[in-house]
Amino acid sequence: MSRVFIYVCLLLSLPCWSQKGETANPTLESLTNFTNIRDFTVSTSGLEGYCTIQSPLGELSYIVRVQKTDASGWSNPQLVRFSGQFMDLEPFLSGDGLKLYFASNRPLDSIKSKSKDFDIWYVQRDDLASSWSDPINLGTPVNTKADEFYPSIVANGSLYFTSTRTGTKGKDDIFYSQLQEGEFKTPISLETINTEGYEFNAYVSPKEDFMIFTAYQRKDGMGSGDLYISYRDKNKKWGTSINLGNEINSKAMDYCPFYDFRTHTLYLTSRRSVIENDKKYKSLEAIEKAINAYSNGYSRVYDINFDPENYINRKQKDSL
Repeated sequence: MSRVFIYVCLLLSLPCWSQKGETANPTLESLTNFTNIRDFTVSTSGLEGYCTIQSPLGELSYIVRVQKTDASGWSNPQLVRFSGQFMDLEPFLSGDGLKLYFASNRPLDSIKSKSKDFDIWYVQRDDLASSWSDPINLGTPVNTKADEFYPSIVANGSLYFTSTRTGTKGKDDIFYSQLQEGEFKTPISLETINTEGYEFNAYVSPKEDFMIFTAYQRKDGMGSGDLYISYRDKNKKWGTSINLGNEINSKAMDYCPFYDFRTHTLYLTSRRSVIENDKKYKSLEAIEKAINAYSNGYSRVYDINFDPENYINRKQKDSL
C-alpha cells in the first residue's frame, strides 16, 4: 500500500470534533489560502523557512519559501525556482543553510516528463544570498525503486529518512545512513524505533541525542498519527519511544516535526479541528467562519514551546 494512497485516505476521513493539543499555536497564517500546509523547516537564524503547499487531495505538492517579518509573523510564500512541475514535499534545510533536502517524484532524466517513485533530492547554493541550484538526486544506496521521504540531516552530515523499501519491519520505517568521506553508506533500519506498523517523518537533533517522529495508530496513541520522542543513550542506542501526549498531540493526524533550538520551538503539522459537530449555527456567516478557521481539519503548521531535556526529566520524576 503506497504512502500517497494512505495520505488520500486520511484526508477523506478528516475529523469533525474538537481536538486536544490546545497549547499548540497556529503558524504560517499567511498561507491559509492554500488547503494544506505542511513540513515546516527553519534556518538557524530563524529568518528563513520552507514548507509544502498541497491541493485538497495532495495531487499537487510544491515547496515554497517564507521570510520572517516580525516577532510573530511570516511573509507571503514564494514558489522556489525548482518546484512547480512534479510533486515536491518535505523540505529540510541544512544547518549552514547551503543545502535544502526534499522528497520528489521527479524523473532522474531532466529530458523525460514522466514522474517516478519518490526519492530524496537536494539543491545547494554558494551563500545565503545566492539562488538554489538545479535539483540533484541523492542516488544509491539511499534511494531505491521504493519510496524515500522526509530527510533529516544531522551535524556530521549523516541522514535519517523514511522508506517503504522491502525487507523491513513494517509499512513505513525510519532509516539511518552514515556519511563517510563524502558518501552515504548503506542505510540501517532503526530497530528500536520501527514496528510492524507505520513509523515515519523523523526529525533528529543535530547532536543525535533525541528524535521526534510520527507513529500511526499505536496502542498508546490518541486515534491517528501521534508524535513520539526517543532519546539516544551513550551507547548510541535509541531508547523506548514516548508519546508526547495531549499537550501536543490530538485525535487527528499529527506529523512532520521540526525543532528550532534557538527559540525552543517545536513545529508540527496537524489536521486537528476546532469545529464542533453538535453546535447549532445561527447564520451562514458563522458556518463560513467555522469552516475557514485555521484549525479546520486540513493540514496546518503549529508551534509550541518545548524543551526535550526538561521533558525527559519531568517524565522520569513522574515515574518515581
